Amino acid sequence: MTLLPWEYLWLPFTARNFPDLFNEIWISSVVLLVVLVVLYNLRTRALHRHRVYTDMWEWLLWTGLITFMLAVTGAIFVFDFAVVLVTLVAGLATMVWVRFRRYPPLFEAYEQQLARQRYVSRQKASRPEATIRSRGSRRRRR
Repeated sequence: MTLLPWEYLWLPFTARNFPDLFNEIWISSVVLLVVLVVLYNLRTRALHRHRVYTDMWEWLLWTGLITFMLAVTGAIFVFDFAVVLVTLVAGLATMVWVRFRRYPPLFEAYEQQLARQRYVSRQKASRPEATIRSRGSRRRRR
Protein backbone atom coordinates (compact mmCIF):
# COMPACT_ATOMS: atom_id res chain seq x y z
CA MET A 1 0.00 0.00 0.00
CA THR A 2 1.52 3.23 -1.13
CA LEU A 3 -1.66 5.35 -1.12
CA LEU A 4 -4.16 6.25 1.53
CA PRO A 5 -7.05 3.74 1.72
CA TRP A 6 -9.69 6.11 0.28
CA GLU A 7 -7.46 6.94 -2.68
CA TYR A 8 -7.73 3.34 -3.88
CA LEU A 9 -11.46 3.84 -4.43
CA TRP A 10 -10.85 6.05 -7.48
CA LEU A 11 -8.28 3.85 -9.18
CA PRO A 12 -9.38 1.75 -12.17
CA PHE A 13 -10.30 -1.78 -11.19
CA THR A 14 -7.56 -3.72 -12.99
CA ALA A 15 -5.29 -6.64 -12.17
CA ARG A 16 -2.36 -4.23 -12.01
CA ASN A 17 -3.94 -1.90 -9.43
CA PHE A 18 -5.64 -4.64 -7.39
CA PRO A 19 -3.63 -7.84 -7.86
CA ASP A 20 -5.09 -9.52 -4.77
CA LEU A 21 -8.76 -8.70 -5.53
CA PHE A 22 -9.24 -8.49 -9.27
CA ASN A 23 -9.26 -12.17 -10.28
CA GLU A 24 -11.01 -13.25 -7.10
CA ILE A 25 -13.89 -10.82 -7.63
CA TRP A 26 -14.63 -11.50 -11.28
CA ILE A 27 -14.15 -15.28 -11.01
CA SER A 28 -16.30 -15.53 -7.88
CA SER A 29 -18.96 -13.38 -9.58
CA VAL A 30 -19.14 -15.76 -12.53
CA VAL A 31 -19.21 -18.82 -10.25
CA LEU A 32 -21.90 -17.32 -7.99
CA LEU A 33 -23.95 -16.37 -11.02
CA VAL A 34 -23.86 -19.94 -12.33
CA VAL A 35 -24.69 -21.34 -8.87
CA LEU A 36 -27.58 -18.90 -8.51
CA VAL A 37 -29.09 -19.85 -11.87
CA VAL A 38 -28.80 -23.58 -11.07
CA LEU A 39 -30.35 -23.10 -7.61
CA TYR A 40 -33.15 -21.00 -9.07
CA ASN A 41 -34.01 -23.72 -11.58
CA LEU A 42 -33.90 -26.49 -8.99
CA ARG A 43 -35.89 -24.67 -6.32
CA THR A 44 -38.57 -23.28 -8.62
CA ARG A 45 -39.18 -26.73 -10.08
CA ALA A 46 -39.46 -28.23 -6.62
CA LEU A 47 -41.69 -25.42 -5.29
CA HIS A 48 -43.73 -24.63 -8.39
CA ARG A 49 -47.02 -24.91 -6.47
CA HIS A 50 -45.96 -22.46 -3.77
CA ARG A 51 -46.05 -18.97 -5.23
CA VAL A 52 -44.42 -17.23 -2.24
CA TYR A 53 -41.30 -19.36 -2.46
CA THR A 54 -40.94 -18.99 -6.21
CA ASP A 55 -41.36 -15.22 -5.85
CA MET A 56 -38.48 -15.13 -3.38
CA TRP A 57 -36.26 -17.12 -5.72
CA GLU A 58 -37.13 -14.78 -8.55
CA TRP A 59 -36.11 -11.79 -6.44
CA LEU A 60 -32.83 -13.52 -5.60
CA LEU A 61 -32.22 -14.46 -9.23
CA TRP A 62 -32.70 -10.98 -10.63
CA THR A 63 -30.78 -9.28 -7.83
CA GLY A 64 -27.89 -11.71 -8.19
CA LEU A 65 -27.95 -11.50 -11.98
CA ILE A 66 -27.71 -7.71 -11.89
CA THR A 67 -25.08 -7.64 -9.13
CA PHE A 68 -22.75 -10.29 -10.50
CA MET A 69 -23.06 -9.19 -14.12
CA LEU A 70 -22.23 -5.61 -13.11
CA ALA A 71 -19.19 -6.86 -11.19
CA VAL A 72 -17.95 -8.75 -14.25
CA THR A 73 -18.74 -5.77 -16.47
CA GLY A 74 -16.81 -3.51 -14.11
CA ALA A 75 -13.80 -5.78 -14.40
CA ILE A 76 -14.02 -5.97 -18.20
CA PHE A 77 -14.59 -2.27 -18.83
CA VAL A 78 -12.24 -1.05 -16.07
CA PHE A 79 -14.65 0.87 -13.84
CA ASP A 80 -13.36 2.64 -10.75
CA PHE A 81 -13.05 0.36 -7.75
CA ALA A 82 -15.67 2.44 -5.89
CA VAL A 83 -18.29 1.57 -8.52
CA VAL A 84 -17.53 -2.14 -8.30
CA LEU A 85 -17.49 -2.02 -4.49
CA VAL A 86 -20.79 -0.14 -4.23
CA THR A 87 -22.39 -2.53 -6.73
CA LEU A 88 -21.32 -5.60 -4.78
CA VAL A 89 -22.26 -4.20 -1.38
CA ALA A 90 -25.68 -2.97 -2.55
CA GLY A 91 -26.48 -6.17 -4.43
CA LEU A 92 -25.43 -8.53 -1.65
CA ALA A 93 -27.25 -6.39 0.95
CA THR A 94 -30.40 -6.56 -1.17
CA MET A 95 -30.12 -10.34 -1.44
CA VAL A 96 -29.73 -10.65 2.34
CA TRP A 97 -32.67 -8.28 2.90
CA VAL A 98 -34.90 -10.28 0.54
CA ARG A 99 -34.05 -13.61 2.12
CA PHE A 100 -34.08 -12.64 5.80
CA ARG A 101 -36.34 -9.56 6.13
CA ARG A 102 -38.86 -9.36 3.30
CA TYR A 103 -40.02 -12.94 2.88
CA PRO A 104 -40.05 -14.60 6.36
CA PRO A 105 -43.30 -12.84 7.39
CA LEU A 106 -44.84 -13.88 4.08
CA PHE A 107 -43.68 -17.46 4.65
CA GLU A 108 -45.34 -17.51 8.09
CA ALA A 109 -48.63 -16.21 6.71
CA TYR A 110 -48.51 -18.73 3.87
CA GLU A 111 -47.83 -21.61 6.27
CA GLN A 112 -50.81 -20.53 8.42
CA GLN A 113 -52.97 -20.44 5.29
CA LEU A 114 -51.84 -23.97 4.36
CA ALA A 115 -52.54 -25.19 7.91
CA ARG A 116 -56.08 -23.75 7.74
CA GLN A 117 -56.66 -25.45 4.39
CA ARG A 118 -55.44 -28.78 5.74
CA TYR A 119 -57.70 -28.42 8.79
CA VAL A 120 -60.77 -27.62 6.70
CA SER A 121 -60.14 -30.47 4.27
CA ARG A 122 -59.61 -32.86 7.19
CA GLN A 123 -62.90 -31.70 8.72
CA LYS A 124 -64.75 -32.28 5.45
CA ALA A 125 -63.21 -35.71 4.93
CA SER A 126 -64.01 -36.80 8.49
CA ARG A 127 -67.77 -36.83 7.70
CA PRO A 128 -68.69 -39.79 5.51
CA GLU A 129 -71.52 -37.83 3.89
CA ALA A 130 -69.01 -35.45 2.41
CA THR A 131 -67.55 -38.14 0.16
CA ILE A 132 -70.84 -39.72 -0.94
CA ARG A 133 -72.91 -38.05 -3.61
CA SER A 134 -76.66 -38.27 -3.15
CA ARG A 135 -78.94 -39.53 -5.92
CA GLY A 136 -80.69 -36.22 -6.22
CA SER A 137 -77.51 -34.34 -7.02
CA ARG A 138 -76.65 -36.76 -9.85
CA ARG A 139 -80.03 -36.28 -11.48
CA ARG A 140 -79.72 -32.52 -11.37
CA ARG A 141 -76.37 -32.57 -13.16
CA ARG A 142 -77.75 -34.39 -16.22
